[in-house]
Amino acid sequence: MESAQRTVLVVDDEDVIRETVREILTDEGYRVVAAANGSEVLGLVAKERPDVILLDIWMPEMDGIVLLRQIKQEHPDARIVMISGHGSIHTAVTATQLGAFDFIEKPLSLDGLLATVERACGDAGREGPAADAVTRALRAGVPGPSSRGGFQGNGGVSQKTLRKSVVACGLGLHSGVSTGVILHPLPENSGIHFGGISADATVPAHLDYVRSTDFATSLQRGGVVVGTVEHLLATLHSYGITNLLIKMYGEIPIMDGSAMEFCRLIEEAGVVEQSGRCPEIVIDRTFRVTGDGREEIVIEPADRFIVRYRLQYPHPVGTQEYTYVHDGADSFRDQVAPARTFGFLRDFEKLERMGLIKGGRLGNCILIGEEEVINTALRFDDEFARHKILDIVGDFSLIGRPVRGRVTANMTGHADNIALLRKVAEAYCPSDDRAGRAGRTQPDPLSP
Repeated sequence: MESAQRTVLVVDDEDVIRETVREILTDEGYRVVAAANGSEVLGLVAKERPDVILLDIWMPEMDGIVLLRQIKQEHPDARIVMISGHGSIHTAVTATQLGAFDFIEKPLSLDGLLATVERACGDAGREGPAADAVTRALRAGVPGPSSRGGFQGNGGVSQKTLRKSVVACGLGLHSGVSTGVILHPLPENSGIHFGGISADATVPAHLDYVRSTDFATSLQRGGVVVGTVEHLLATLHSYGITNLLIKMYGEIPIMDGSAMEFCRLIEEAGVVEQSGRCPEIVIDRTFRVTGDGREEIVIEPADRFIVRYRLQYPHPVGTQEYTYVHDGADSFRDQVAPARTFGFLRDFEKLERMGLIKGGRLGNCILIGEEEVINTALRFDDEFARHKILDIVGDFSLIGRPVRGRVTANMTGHADNIALLRKVAEAYCPSDDRAGRAGRTQPDPLSP
């Protein structure tokens, strides 16, 4: 069995945890070496050359972060998974910035542990009892990007992931919580998933898991809730990323209110083309959603993805209109990604009473007063319309496939985007592909 050739070094001062992990990995065919403290680890790494190191972050003799630095200095290619019973997204971000492959929390879950070890070994997709644990644990019945049932197109586009893990920190716009994101590559046919630090329970970036569209798009599956996903998803979609694990805490950070930092993250990581294909949805008829008054969003046939948005507000905004023709990542980065979240000063008190925009700052949104923009200079004369297009691109990514069609929208928001997307999904996605995903149970924690 191929996994018998893989060596895992387990470093944990808790005897029960260390031996439990040893037994589990041994049963799955791994060769396991164990250490109870940090003093012997560097020697073991040099001697055993482990494929993966599971390193407890809290140990009495040596701090795990210090040891992580030392190991990476002497063995830059070492794949180290940090483990902690007192973890936070900030600790996870710090560990990742220092070169850790991943970060998981105690109590460990069986599937989460095996999925992480397999990703670290590069074993996802191999044959054997633990084969594809990462795909099983993350997808849990969600059709991957290679599924073709009910979709039209000419063979689709190549699946993609990131070349390496990257991190970013910031505030949640609505929660006000200091948070961050860690983007981890995934094998082909995995899809895009959000999860906590351990990622033993995840929510797919898919229409079926939309929880709310009030002022932002949020997703939920079981106990996993993730808010304000649209800017990050718009960026991933525009760069063609189809397989990714996104670790976060509650809400995606708002950054400067635009998607530029997410573009920088993806370009820093690099994009890897995978062998699988992702079929397109080719719109061959017109779908329409109308609201009260002027609200309307329509999608109709076109030879590429095009979004035209028109808004009309009282002074000082007035009428803005912009048409975006998606022509790859560069067009998104230059034309849409810089456009920032905006809001009216008169609405802030209402939003605060609703428990929202706790993370709103002068540097992460455009604040509009009675006579002028208060806090910044606009990046485009039509920046507000472009930002609405950014939201549409992000929401449309939740169908899980590239779309060829022309979207025309007037004074619409997230709820309208999702309503239109549901009509498209009903027409082009077979019902059996989408049935039974909600409410699936997650793995039980692995307790010693």
